[in-house]
Amino acid sequence: MNSTSSANRRGTIRVWSVLFWLGIWQLVAMTLGQDILLVSPIAVILHLFEQVQVSSFWRSIGYSFSRIAGGFLLATLMGVLFAIFSYRSRWVEELLAPPIQTIKATPVASFVILTLVWISPQNLSVFISFLMVLPLIYTNVLMGIRSTDERLLEMAQVFRVPTYRRIRYIYLSQVLPYFRSACSVALGLSWKAGIAAEVIGLPQGSIGEKLYQAKIYLDTPDMFAWTLVIITISVWFEKIFLILLDRAMIKMEHL
Repeated sequence: MNSTSSANRRGTIRVWSVLFWLGIWQLVAMTLGQDILLVSPIAVILHLFEQVQVSSFWRSIGYSFSRIAGGFLLATLMGVLFAIFSYRSRWVEELLAPPIQTIKATPVASFVILTLVWISPQNLSVFISFLMVLPLIYTNVLMGIRSTDERLLEMAQVFRVPTYRRIRYIYLSQVLPYFRSACSVALGLSWKAGIAAEVIGLPQGSIGEKLYQAKIYLDTPDMFAWTLVIITISVWFEKIFLILLDRAMIKMEHL
């Protein structure tokens, strides 16, 4: 856990670096002098303060968050289960290989357009988030299970260690680092894919619909404000999820 904590500290975003890039953004916006091309960060923040006072703003956030987070959590559950089944059965792994590889290779836009034929726009972001996250979780968890020390497993078999203890003390310690790494990448990807699906499918009341409307009406401040909202929610969702996961890992180590 010490190496994990050190890595987390090194990856932390510093205030000075954020201020530096905000300064660059402000200078470029002032140089262009065209808000329709690039609006200043000050104008975006002022516009965002106006939006937070409107109830539809929070409804859109709740709408998109519930669906994208739901797709991520469902993909996480199914990815872990599929990895376990594939580890136990080569037939299952071979059966899942074609769809997993297809999902990895297919662009998000293609999936969105194809699935709109069968799925309503309201549920599109759930399905697209699920598809983008599933291969990551499945592949990493399966890799983690296979990395388990064979000598530990042989020793557990010799001493007839119960299955639940093997899972708790051998498999989990090997798999959790792989699982955490997959979640770290998948959390951001789920938001990118989910919002892209909403921009194409245009479900009413979603963040994607707001972004599309801002683009249609050339409302650059609104477009940047919603983009800032997406980034903020994605970053905090990732941080909170990983903090909870790390705490769960620490508790399991002390049980």
